[in-house]
Amino acid sequence: MSRLLHVADGPYAPPVPARELTVTAADGARIHVEVHGPENAPAVVLAHGWCCSIAFWAAQIRALVADHRVIAYDQRGHGRSPANPAYGTEPLADDLEAVLEATLAPGERAVIAGHSMGGMTLMAAATRPAVREHAAAVLLCSTGSARLVASATVLPMRAGRARTWLTRRVLGSRAPLGPVTPLARRILKYGTMGPASVPHMVDACARIVHACPSRVRYGWSQVLDLLDLEHGVRELRMPVEIVVGTADRLTPPVHARELAAALPDCVGLTELPGLGHMTPVEAPELVSGKIRALAATYIPSARGERAVPVEESA
Repeated sequence: MSRLLHVADGPYAPPVPARELTVTAADGARIHVEVHGPENAPAVVLAHGWCCSIAFWAAQIRALVADHRVIAYDQRGHGRSPANPAYGTEPLADDLEAVLEATLAPGERAVIAGHSMGGMTLMAAATRPAVREHAAAVLLCSTGSARLVASATVLPMRAGRARTWLTRRVLGSRAPLGPVTPLARRILKYGTMGPASVPHMVDACARIVHACPSRVRYGWSQVLDLLDLEHGVRELRMPVEIVVGTADRLTPPVHARELAAALPDCVGLTELPGLGHMTPVEAPELVSGKIRALAATYIPSARGERAVPVEESA
């Protein structure tokens, strides 16, 4: 069976970047970064989720690359970023801050989109100077700030201690996922995608998720199990839009509604009927459109205006 790290053709095949770089985070972790599109275009930064990689954003990169500078990076231990012994929300924030500082000019504003653990990265980094300086607006896709295991509906059981206990062991399994087989695709589709997701979507996600090393998957599952970032949500003071699927079993819509209620400046909550956790793959045009609209609304250069340095606008 194939162990291809991502699909090689079609809308979910990662395009070739204009340039690649390695960014060093505060604790020495090395982060792989890709930059796509024109250097002088409005900037978009993409942060993927647990067990994924830059390849997860292939459809968004392809949709935006003609007139945006799209910056995407592999979370530590994922994709081409080497594993690091530090697991936690602060290391995630360190990595995002390092990426922003390395790829954006002083005072340059960008739309930052985070899916699942990528959204949690933004919550963890909400008070970081680089986020305050560079985030013009944020898109949160299929994410939550706390109580992830207790609310997950991966197991068809009544909510309670038994379901939480079993869910913790399923999501925190150390077992390798093995090759991408028809059965593996069915399991992944059930747990992470909506029932109407088509085979090429499922295959793209399965190859990305199965490429994540089991030790990395397990290490970050422990962080997600104990997650509490509600304080970070209240510090996301820039305009924030939220997207979630109504059939999301990992971060059900209750999380999106709680985020919308807690955010200082929530500019929209979109619940997509029948879609699962992998919204950027399941609804690529909608997610790309949300990113494009946020850039057009909140980045002055996208509207042809003079960018105002942060110190002038304070």
